[in-house]
Amino acid sequence: MLRKILFAGFFVILLSVNNASSQTLTLKPGFDKAEYIELLKITGHQMDTPWTSISVPRPEKSIMVYRSMVTGLDNRWDLWMMQDSIAVISIRGTTKSQTSWIENFYAAMVPAIGSIQMSENFQFKYHLADNPRASVHTGWLIGTAFLSQDILPKIDSLYKKGIKQMIILGHSQGGAIAYLLSSHIAQLQKTHQIPSDIRFKTYCSAAPRPGNLFYAYEYEKMVSDGWGFNVVNTADWVVQTPLSIQALTDFNTTNPFTNVSEVISKQPFPKNWAMKYAYNKMNNVSKRGNRRYEKYLGKMVGKMIEKSLPGYIAPAYANTFEYVRVGPTIVLMADENYFKLFPDNPEKVFVHHFITPYLYLANQLK
Repeated sequence: MLRKILFAGFFVILLSVNNASSQTLTLKPGFDKAEYIELLKITGHQMDTPWTSISVPRPEKSIMVYRSMVTGLDNRWDLWMMQDSIAVISIRGTTKSQTSWIENFYAAMVPAIGSIQMSENFQFKYHLADNPRASVHTGWLIGTAFLSQDILPKIDSLYKKGIKQMIILGHSQGGAIAYLLSSHIAQLQKTHQIPSDIRFKTYCSAAPRPGNLFYAYEYEKMVSDGWGFNVVNTADWVVQTPLSIQALTDFNTTNPFTNVSEVISKQPFPKNWAMKYAYNKMNNVSKRGNRRYEKYLGKMVGKMIEKSLPGYIAPAYANTFEYVRVGPTIVLMADENYFKLFPDNPEKVFVHHFITPYLYLANQLK
């Protein structure tokens, strides 16, 4: 009986897909509580993620119509259809596999414009921001590259069936990839490789930080009219990662540190000596931190990536590790009542990262 009901639902969706070209767009700008809750239920049924043992209600207004093969660094995505012919590109988060976690730890940044040899037969060209100082997480860029090989043809297929409204969704690692995928798709629309009349909306849920400040500026400008959101639980530590180092080289070109050596040299002795000593101490800390980050989270992890991806060639890394929070943010405030239901537990470090606490907090929103 259940199979018959599902088949009937799928048939109705196919009819709506075929008639979608005659329908008005129903995907609206702005954060929609009910929409986000439905999306949480969708991402809660992305199999093989750490939270699958937790009971998450099934989506009420959506049905899954496609599940991709595993690709890249244990990446996968699902295609769901919501009511009103809205397609949902749901990107899987971190799994329990070592390969998936290596993707997270590959935290050296690369410029947001470039090309990377992903395998012997796949060179990924990307343009995620115009500013040459914009940089993004290398591991999640790899996930974006491999997933896009399957996602882009599906977008084209949907468009030919009249589907012109799509949501890009991801929770955790999936949310980090959702940022980069959204930027990649936006550029493809600018260059007319994807039809410009497709309306995309992005929900990055429980996502770690995907890039630096210059990337954040451009992403936020791209979604500034209400077409992208970052949803965070204030008790969730994952949204505070990766670790960040702000160096003097991360500032804009015009800043008070540009001529600091000259200013210090004009001070009388021994004041100039003391100021130079203090300045070098502070500056060298961030320089050393950047070098160590690149050594361990770039070159060392990059060698592990090469074993997982035959033909992969590590790119030149950007000289920055200034990770920042990206996108218009919807704050899910963990209060006293929340902690009664989801108490801190050092032995369960993902207690605040699962779908269930996010669902609880989302339902508390006005």
